[in-house]
Amino acid sequence: MKQQSLRVYMYLSIAAALVTMGVKFIGYFLTGSVGLFSDAAESVVNLVAALVGLWAVTLAARPADADHTYGHTKSEYFSSGVEGALILVAALIIAVEAIPRLLHPEPISQAFVGLSFSVFGAVINGVLAWFMLRAGKKQRSITLEADAHHLFADVVTTVGVLVGVLLVAITRWYILDPIVALLVAVNIIWTGVKLLRQTGLGLLDTALPKEDRDAVNKVLDTYRKQGIDFHALRNRMAGRRRFVSFHVIVPGNWTVLKGHSICEKIELEICQALPESTVFTHLEPKEDPVTFEDINLDRETPSQTN
Repeated sequence: MKQQSLRVYMYLSIAAALVTMGVKFIGYFLTGSVGLFSDAAESVVNLVAALVGLWAVTLAARPADADHTYGHTKSEYFSSGVEGALILVAALIIAVEAIPRLLHPEPISQAFVGLSFSVFGAVINGVLAWFMLRAGKKQRSITLEADAHHLFADVVTTVGVLVGVLLVAITRWYILDPIVALLVAVNIIWTGVKLLRQTGLGLLDTALPKEDRDAVNKVLDTYRKQGIDFHALRNRMAGRRRFVSFHVIVPGNWTVLKGHSICEKIELEICQALPESTVFTHLEPKEDPVTFEDINLDRETPSQTN
């Protein structure tokens, strides 16, 4: 059901991108404003990003298989990475269009008519972005959040362009038009860099947010009070799914059944505290000195110590 909801939002994003792209290019052709061109160019990026996002959430919904035993949820990072790269390309296109106008400013025609089209597109993007951001945070979808932030950036871009074109229409300082376009390019470069950074952190298996790690430790603390210890605690995000692993250290005279039952309870409580989590536990006896030799990722073997 969650995946269906995500796909619905992506279809809405595609529809909105088509509409806003159309109305903004109409505004650009009516006015000849390079500022409005920059706004329309970003709408093209919105459309491509929405299409890539739809592919990503569809792929992420596939269950784990023999070749992808941890699932496909990391595919969402590719979507945000592509979106970040496309934003940088859009910024470059805007700069290429704006720099000649900066050197040779040109007048703008039918400014107020063209602006009305951009306002219409901005309203559509603003409303959709607000709903998508709420849904993205609730369902922990990096694709939905990336698309929402991009749409919000598009709204900011439109507002900046509107102010710039209005100033040009009022003051007749035509050089303001390419200056506004270049400022838009700088603004969306920042958005693109942030998305690429977020993608990189996800692909590098960055740890869970602090609040998630605190939730795990809260569960473990209840068992520490019972004399059970833990180490080698590791965690990471893969799109919406969380992965948590740790070693459970218990008295050596416990039966396998008793130790297993404790591990099952701990795993269940963590999954209840953090939905869509996969928890791995490894049972170890307190009395065995080897227990404390595998805290790091790789335990030394006899051949390594010689």
